[in-house]
Amino acid sequence: MKNPKFITARTLISFLAVFAFFCGVSSPAAAPFPAGTEALHSDSDLSSEMVAGIDRMASRLIANSRPNRRPIREQLAAILGVVDKRLPFSALDLVGDTASPAVLLETDTVKVSRVRWPVFEGVHGEGVFVQPKSAPLARIIYLPDADTPPEKLVDEMLLSAQCEILILALTSRASTYSGSERLGISTDLSHREWIYRQCFEAGRHIIGFEIQKALALLDWFKSRPVQLPILVAGLGEGGLLALHTTAIDTRVDAAYVAGYFAPRENVWQEPLYRNVFGLLRDFGDAEVASLVAPRPLVVQHLGFPQTQPKTPTPGSRQISAPGRLETPAAKLSEAEVERARSIAPGDWIRFYTQRQGLKEVVRSVFPLVTAASILSKASSNDKPIGLPVDAARERRQVVELERFSQQLVLDAEAERELKFWKALPLHSSEAFELHIRGERERFWKELIGRLPDPDSPPHPRTRLAFENDKVSVHEVMLDVWEDVFAWGLLCIPKNIAPGERRPVVVCQHGLEGLPADVVEADPTQKAWSYYKGFALGLAERGFVTFAPHNPYRGKESFRVLQRKLNPMGLTLFSVIAGQHQRILQWLGELDFVDSSRIGFYGLSYGGKSAMRLPAILPGYALSICSGDFNEWIRKCVSTDIPQSYVFTAENEIWEWNLARHFNYAEMAALIAPRPFMVERGHEDGVARDEWVNYEFAKVRRLFDRLSLQDRSAIEHFNGPHTIRGEGTFEFLHRHLAWPAPNAKR
Repeated sequence: MKNPKFITARTLISFLAVFAFFCGVSSPAAAPFPAGTEALHSDSDLSSEMVAGIDRMASRLIANSRPNRRPIREQLAAILGVVDKRLPFSALDLVGDTASPAVLLETDTVKVSRVRWPVFEGVHGEGVFVQPKSAPLARIIYLPDADTPPEKLVDEMLLSAQCEILILALTSRASTYSGSERLGISTDLSHREWIYRQCFEAGRHIIGFEIQKALALLDWFKSRPVQLPILVAGLGEGGLLALHTTAIDTRVDAAYVAGYFAPRENVWQEPLYRNVFGLLRDFGDAEVASLVAPRPLVVQHLGFPQTQPKTPTPGSRQISAPGRLETPAAKLSEAEVERARSIAPGDWIRFYTQRQGLKEVVRSVFPLVTAASILSKASSNDKPIGLPVDAARERRQVVELERFSQQLVLDAEAERELKFWKALPLHSSEAFELHIRGERERFWKELIGRLPDPDSPPHPRTRLAFENDKVSVHEVMLDVWEDVFAWGLLCIPKNIAPGERRPVVVCQHGLEGLPADVVEADPTQKAWSYYKGFALGLAERGFVTFAPHNPYRGKESFRVLQRKLNPMGLTLFSVIAGQHQRILQWLGELDFVDSSRIGFYGLSYGGKSAMRLPAILPGYALSICSGDFNEWIRKCVSTDIPQSYVFTAENEIWEWNLARHFNYAEMAALIAPRPFMVERGHEDGVARDEWVNYEFAKVRRLFDRLSLQDRSAIEHFNGPHTIRGEGTFEFLHRHLAWPAPNAKR
């Protein structure tokens, strides 16, 4: 739900008190605080304070990550998505036609051609091949910055290098092809972010794709009858690729990196396409470089790309994630080099600034690679030859990676069928629950990202928000970790008998929402149109309800949290899970609560919570997902539907490698054998009915096979993105064993 206006806790209470007054309810002072709590005194904006506290925790996790890093080559390849088997090939293919010939230049000593080579099925690398006609001394894989066409780097120095040099074409930062002609959607996404959005969910990365293009060339070079030294060199974005390519594959003899090398703790401030899940747990640039040792590595502090805000294109969606590239201070880059040397001692790594001549630098380290002096335009006076750029190449490369990424989604469903569904032991409930327990832990640890359990004493603080003749509503604050707290509204029915323990429904708001939204009882208010005051309504039916605040509020301020947490192998739900651990613990200790009957019911982003939190927290006795359940993976990455997140401003939504392991049906399986229900309005724009029903059919099949037919349900209704509260309320009464109104207790 969209609600951009922030509201302080004091304003919230004042609003609710006024609401209670006009409804003719009793005085707030007449109801006590829950036992064992202190009075809550705060006039601050608890929503923004929560986000700020989580931000401090995320920054602290990043700052403390260095001493615990353990760089492993295979792990680096995995987090970059370098996992697909490459296609072999015996020769480079020429690329050209009558309008744009393949051979760009030929002299008595050298030939320059446009070439391509296979990498995966339907995906090719492309670039410019410089071939000396005399026997070469070395081979160079040359990776330019993303916005530099390979033809622009061909100059006289390169032509006289006496090396075989393949200059790759990288996916650029332009946005020409970032959209769908069929749907009539264009965006301002760079081509790099466009591909990132589509492949991240499948455990692939634009960085990994381009490393694979370089490695395919390395495979070919190593298949040649004459073996020569191989240098991988890169500038800017190509410097990133050169460093990581050499770290991953020991067949590279030496590396040259310019325009990329610095402390990486601020990677969350860089463009989204540099976000690598789990990177900072084990790798900064120093740790990556240590995997190059003892092979020579030269780091040159020049040629850093600078990104500028794009000028909006009329009719184009302005949805790209914030991020910038800047030149780091030379002393910071040099300090990172020293860290690399402390990890892997020796003279294998050298650092130079633009004050040194590159020709002398590289020849001193790579005496056989006489061509390496061409590897920086910033230190060379040689002018480009002026070869024409292949105007069609960028589109080919973007389209190929888009098609490959879309196919990954289909392949992932088959992978889930084999590795998840066929592995389920359905012969006994005990075997099923034991197996699911392991899957639940895997989901939490590897996909959500697991933090240590809450370690701060809960220190509950409460104050009365308002009350009516049936319910008292208390604002509650609980400590979770240092800087992190849980906060929400607790609705307590007034007719609880001494010693009686009631079931609880945790009622979760959606995007940009507040706890007050789900207790709103005025049909003229915007919050009512979404939530129908369902937390208050359920409390008036006799349930205890709790409306927690989840920190997906504040637009980019909360999305930054995801950017900071991802490099630590964590997500926003890593934090939310800890908050709900504390909430479940505290609720279960209240003397009027039955801890075995705590259900979860959420709308929209609260529906996302309903899929993830009960899947990892068995303390929730059931889950109801409203306004969110669908074929989640395709919703995240498909370029065929207008509702897809590739076309929206939600830049925090993708979860690394989720597609290969869990979609919403698999998450529902983690909730089983506990009851699970979906609430779905036919006019809800979140997804199509067909996708919702397709995914739910898998859930129904599982519950049927477990002989738990009555524990799964879906209710469709004629309506939009909203709580309906009919079949779901009946579901709660039935499975939390609390009689509906007018039923006998």
